[in-house]
Amino acid sequence: MSRGTKGSDARGDRPEIAEFLDFLSKERNDSPNTVAAYGRDLTAFQSFCSEYFGERKWSWSGVDRLAIRSFMGELQRRGQSKRSAARAISALRTFYGFLAARHGLVANPAKAVRSPKLERRLPALLDRSQIDHLFEADAGRAGNAPGGPGGFGAIRDLAILEVFYGTGMRLSELAGLNLQDVDLVSDQVKVRGKGRKERILPLGSHAVKALRRYYATREGLSAGGRDPGRAPRTDARAVFLSARGRRLSARGVQHIVKGMLSKLTDGRGLKVHSLRHSFATHLLDAGADLRAVQELLGHASLSTTQIYTHTSVERLKKVYHQAHPRA
Repeated sequence: MSRGTKGSDARGDRPEIAEFLDFLSKERNDSPNTVAAYGRDLTAFQSFCSEYFGERKWSWSGVDRLAIRSFMGELQRRGQSKRSAARAISALRTFYGFLAARHGLVANPAKAVRSPKLERRLPALLDRSQIDHLFEADAGRAGNAPGGPGGFGAIRDLAILEVFYGTGMRLSELAGLNLQDVDLVSDQVKVRGKGRKERILPLGSHAVKALRRYYATREGLSAGGRDPGRAPRTDARAVFLSARGRRLSARGVQHIVKGMLSKLTDGRGLKVHSLRHSFATHLLDAGADLRAVQELLGHASLSTTQIYTHTSVERLKKVYHQAHPRA
């Protein structure tokens, strides 16, 4: 065990937290948002323990269920939402699992504390007409429609949209795509999801066509068009590049997609993740097997995928009440 695990000064730093966050980022390949959120939760818990135990020295192994329940009560008093409290419990459980594996800690006091029961919110999604309008507008900007202006950015953005909706992959997975991951001959793409788990996703014909066109403009970007001397230094591995030739970050992709969604009529509440929600819901609406959708989405648990069945049922109810004369 390290010094912090045995018990350091209550006011001192706990190196296990930094070690754990490094593990999440580099070994488990968790998203930066998850790492940052868990870091905030554990730092808040460390501060709480310093007050809870007072002047006494305390250690991670000395924390019990009552201390964690008191921490949860403190979060409630601060006005934290149930979702934030549930995430804090998840952070503590994962952290104690890490301490057991790396530092030989036996007990996991967070396991005995129940997470707050959360209401399942139906995700925002695009209906079929919105999907059609979205692709028509972006195809026009990319020059696929008569009079479209084309250009590197517009052609790239259409490819991003086609890949997003065509595969249902996560934002972080799309931003992390490398050229070697995409096989346009076999119409498939390899993505690395949570925990570095790899899965193969089929690429639809529209996505393949958009990517082929984008690759041609990408090569032009590398060559500098008519003026090779002005060619930017491009990232040789990344699929999606900025105009400067660098890999588009997740935030950059998010900005692009949000811009496209914002132009839709009745597009309020739609986010980048709405494309993933729409992908899953539209598959289930068309009769796709739930297990197959689970594999496509990369969900570890089937219960995570089942929320999309609730979405489909709610949509069917809405159609029924609108159309049936005796509804």
